[in-house]
Amino acid sequence: MNIIEVKHVTKDYRLYNKNSDIVKELLFKKSYGQVYKALNDINFNVKKGTTYGVVGTNGSGKSTILKLINGTVYPTSGEINVKGTVSLLNVGAGIVPKYTGIENIYYKCTLFGLKEKEIKEKFQSIIEFSELGDFINQPVNKYSSGMKSKLGFAIAIHLEADVLIIDEALAVGDKLFKNKCNQKMNELKAKGTTILFVSHSSGQMKKFCDRACWIQKGELMCKGEVKDIMKIYDSFLDRKQTLKQIKKTIKENKAIYMVD
Repeated sequence: MNIIEVKHVTKDYRLYNKNSDIVKELLFKKSYGQVYKALNDINFNVKKGTTYGVVGTNGSGKSTILKLINGTVYPTSGEINVKGTVSLLNVGAGIVPKYTGIENIYYKCTLFGLKEKEIKEKFQSIIEFSELGDFINQPVNKYSSGMKSKLGFAIAIHLEADVLIIDEALAVGDKLFKNKCNQKMNELKAKGTTILFVSHSSGQMKKFCDRACWIQKGELMCKGEVKDIMKIYDSFLDRKQTLKQIKKTIKENKAIYMVD
């Protein structure tokens, strides 16, 4: 059963040279901005219980597709269906800087729909997992990026969502905490949690993911078994093949590179 379905999704943003152009566009009903196509006709499905990777170079649209799936932003065209609850984890996602760590725990859990009794049941475990010690009582704007990541990860994994979206979060933090996060991800996989995973680390992709897709400059390059996708993606990163050559290879081998 597909728990995530992304159907012909396109996301456009309007770019302006100056803020006054936005006002002029509203007043005069004339276009003063340029359209930037962050995503163009993206299609892929994620089966329940799968750990699915999304790879691509910086600015390729990876984070945009995650926000669309999470419901933070909406597609310009196309359709996204998610069957179940979603928790997005990246550095500082949903964290309010002026709130303390404790206040952010209550805030994020409440937004997710947990009742006060449920929050209290998870509260101590979240604090212990975060390893923040006395900093849990300090405003988050005093935290380092690693500390924010620890807090965000600790909260997200305790929400017990049907889909956990992890956006580069495991790239931050000390080695011991990374190992603990890796262990927790394996536990979630074993429980059947669907994980959508974005990372620049080829090793992490191969280690955690079952399947993957490659998005490059807003376009879906390929999708399929993680070993196949990472092999062709790595050949691009290592400059063993040009993008033109890779597109030709994908076209000739659709049974491998264009399957859900």
